[in-house]
Amino acid sequence: MTHELAVRVALAAGLGLVAAAGNLLGGYFVVRKDWPRKFLQYFVALGAGYMLAVAFLEVIPESIRLSGPDALLYVLIGYFLVHLFEHTIAPHFHFGDQSDCGHESHGHGHTTVLIGLGIHTFFDGVAIAAGFLVSTWLGVAIFVAIFLHKLPEGFTVASVVLASGQGRQKAILSAGLLGAATILGVVLTSSLQGQLKYALPLSGGVTLYVAATDLLPEVNKEPNWRMALLVFVGLASMLILQHLFHV
Repeated sequence: MTHELAVRVALAAGLGLVAAAGNLLGGYFVVRKDWPRKFLQYFVALGAGYMLAVAFLEVIPESIRLSGPDALLYVLIGYFLVHLFEHTIAPHFHFGDQSDCGHESHGHGHTTVLIGLGIHTFFDGVAIAAGFLVSTWLGVAIFVAIFLHKLPEGFTVASVVLASGQGRQKAILSAGLLGAATILGVVLTSSLQGQLKYALPLSGGVTLYVAATDLLPEVNKEPNWRMALLVFVGLASMLILQHLFHV
């Protein structure tokens, strides 16, 4: 491993920890009585626009450069892999919304949501590490995209845990487990560098799914122009960063 690559792997590990802390922060908002709901919704809107831009402008083109046209097949696999898990293991969770969690209060609904979101967060780590294995710019761009939806992930799982009758400590622990899944994704992908041509397009498909299928519908539930505008702000911020720093 070259010195430059070692530095990028270390950066991936460090920012993976920061991303994992975002899950904990999202869970913390829930256990507080005065959690700022609007603040969370703004992250959802910004994250949707930014993640779509990262997926289409950076991750998918870079995947094609690495793997050729076959990369698009792995993008589709990544996209429908999350779709499959969401409609089998965890079919009822919603990003950043605890009002719909009442039906999860019986049985083990909180466990299925934790597993479903754990798959999301594992691929968050895969995406961060895969990005840094390609370049520092791509790694940072993906990290920002991941971090913007880390708060809603932690918020969602903690909300469901509380709605199922569990205590605040269990809610925070569940959010922490999501963070641990992110770290696992970073470590596994960093150690399997030879599989980058598969890991990057797979994570691109997952990123696309989270932005277009999970986050945007949550934005569309809020009938106000501010939420719509923030989606475009997220898109514009990616374009600006790309212009300023991508060489």
